[in-house]
Amino acid sequence: MIDIEADEQTKDLVQEYQLDAPPEKVWRAISIPAFRERWLPKGDLADPNPVSSAPGEEIRYRMRDGEPPFLESIVTLQIRPNAVGGTRLKIIHELADARLERRPPRAANSNRLCVMRAA
Repeated sequence: MIDIEADEQTKDLVQEYQLDAPPEKVWRAISIPAFRERWLPKGDLADPNPVSSAPGEEIRYRMRDGEPPFLESIVTLQIRPNAVGGTRLKIIHELADARLERRPPRAANSNRLCVMRAA
């Protein structure tokens, strides 16, 4: 397994690997729970069932941190055949927790102009 690149331009963590195994074997390893459990334990998953799946191409799992604040994320695993009979595995890890949405701070005084009235 060779780490090819990590995309630092987005907030998502993207990694690509070239594997010697054929795509069918990699698909079994990421989609069948008994095989997946060896490298991605169900304890790390918020739900052991995939969020979505395109058989033979892509599968998505929802994960949850094991420590506070227990943030949730979505991990997408994409597989494509490469030119030498192996597999290109792309892993996209994106934070999906609603608590991380960045909103502009609201002023305590409604951000209105303060005008004094004459008595």
